[in-house]
Amino acid sequence: MMQLRLPVLCFLGAALVPGVANATKSAELYTSASYGYGRFEARIQFAGGDGVVSSFFLWKDGSEIAGTFWNELDFEKLGAGCELQTNPLYGNPVSDHGRREAITEDLCGAFHDYAVEWTPDAIVWLLDGAEVRRETGDAPAAFAANAPNGMQIRFNVWPGDASFGGNFDPSILPVHQYVDWVQFSSYADGEFTLDWREDFDGAAVPAGWLTGSWASPKNRSTHDPRNVNFVDGYAVISLTADDATGPAGADPTGQNGGGGDDDSPAGGDDTESGCSCRVVRGGAPSGYGASLAGAFVIASLGLARRRSRTPRRRG
Repeated sequence: MMQLRLPVLCFLGAALVPGVANATKSAELYTSASYGYGRFEARIQFAGGDGVVSSFFLWKDGSEIAGTFWNELDFEKLGAGCELQTNPLYGNPVSDHGRREAITEDLCGAFHDYAVEWTPDAIVWLLDGAEVRRETGDAPAAFAANAPNGMQIRFNVWPGDASFGGNFDPSILPVHQYVDWVQFSSYADGEFTLDWREDFDGAAVPAGWLTGSWASPKNRSTHDPRNVNFVDGYAVISLTADDATGPAGADPTGQNGGGGDDDSPAGGDDTESGCSCRVVRGGAPSGYGASLAGAFVIASLGLARRRSRTPRRRG
């Protein structure tokens, strides 16, 4: 999932050369706060299409900065056949530990539950409650030692190429990734305890969440906030043509022949109007206020937040 090719030069090139010619607009949705040991879960229908990379991942903010120890945990949909890849990315320099998983589930035509359990002794990837990968030893040790402040929850969709993702053809656009809900359960004393759940029931980006506006990993698109929308109780993360941003054609409920989610009726409203984030205990997710303020400062600097993901293929 990761590709290192002159990372410093790639970063500087993307940052200093404006107006990179791209045929597409991609998107990223992520939490402003970072979270430590726990279970990170989401119900997702990944975006289909050859060359489309559609992802759910955990990310230590700032990992791409030269000299920083990289920490990242991924679920990624790749290729025309909607293949699943998992990956713990870590190191300084970063090392790729990607693995294609032998599964039969339709990741792009139906919703599935994805979870990463991060504890001091193990990192576990689960699909619909079934374990698909477990890492012990070096991987959890690298995260324990180098991600003491936790990681953000992130979703994105972007165009890959023949070296990673497949053979992308813009004529298939638009395509959409749907997120029904996401939740975090903290880990302590051998047990997971649900802290919060986000159902995306509102019409705007929920409190504590941000949208990306930088070049995607292969530098073949730019993330555009207009490609993150909320439709019928789902987050819709889109890959579109430059001049056609937005959720046009999105069908998260499957009422127009899409995969849909049989477990979640259209609308999905089961929380009070005006608040889509269900805080289960401890109030708002820790660090939200400070993180939002920090994000505003970074955004105001422009270049710092428009960082390139070109040195890697990332979730």
